[in-house]
Amino acid sequence: MNSRRTDLLAPAAAAVTVVLWASAFVSIRSAGAAYSPGALALGRLSAGAISLGAIWLLRREGLPPRSAWRGIAISGVLWFGFYMVVLNWGEQQVDAGTAALVVNIGPILIALLGARLLGDPMPPRLLAGMAVSFAGAVAVGLSMSGGGGSSVLGVVLCLLAAVGYAGGVVAQKPALAKASALQVTTFGCLVGAVGCLPFAGQLVGEAADAPLSATLNMVYLGVFPTALAFTTWAYALARTTASRMGATTYAVPALVVLMSWLALGEVPGLLTLGGGVLCLAGVAVSRSRPRTAAVRAAAPESTPEPQPEGASESA
Repeated sequence: MNSRRTDLLAPAAAAVTVVLWASAFVSIRSAGAAYSPGALALGRLSAGAISLGAIWLLRREGLPPRSAWRGIAISGVLWFGFYMVVLNWGEQQVDAGTAALVVNIGPILIALLGARLLGDPMPPRLLAGMAVSFAGAVAVGLSMSGGGGSSVLGVVLCLLAAVGYAGGVVAQKPALAKASALQVTTFGCLVGAVGCLPFAGQLVGEAADAPLSATLNMVYLGVFPTALAFTTWAYALARTTASRMGATTYAVPALVVLMSWLALGEVPGLLTLGGGVLCLAGVAVSRSRPRTAAVRAAAPESTPEPQPEGASESA
């Protein structure tokens, strides 16, 4: 019963993460008009750390064990800190389509690093699904890219964000075997916030002049796409491989297209829609299991061995 419950909760947690991370692209673009990259990262991480810290105190989970701190610290520096700063900076240099396309190199890097450092398996279905999803991300990126909106600096920054994201995920996975999802996320976020403290002066100065909508977007980024989504991500990551979780994030571009359509009235073209469908189809393939494995999982755990004639049915 517990295994069946986990089988349902882990994909649900991953879905929450993907939806909230998709919404973050819109909020970053909005808040980034009033806040510089470092200030926005510090404000987002501060809001996230406060939210997570309050929950951590209420749940009384205590400090993570010493053996988990290495992974927490590395993921905090690379993913919570470095990734957020360079992604914010990159999105100010390139259009959303180019940013989404370059950052989506991340799941490929996660699969390669996971296979090399964590011994993650690379089944054919995962590789095929990633290939299909990446083709969809390319289609979405090309269709959403505006003329003249890209720069070499912006592309390099988004590539660095993808590297930081992949390194953070691979470092976080072993820590989740020793500490809870809440502990790993709370202290990873705190490490990232401490790393961004040099931007505190910029944050204070810009907050005084920023419109309320930009500040609210920054707080939203901290509470939902950071505090909530990173926790649900960690919960799901603890119950699957880094490669498979990385492939799940290929659904983000498709959801960004849908959100832009519903919230902003931006009707996507056929290439954009086709790319979004490919992203979702690839995720479905990468997370599916071979038919024999599914039948084996559904079968009873043990089958009684045939007894010789005359043997009693009960001991």
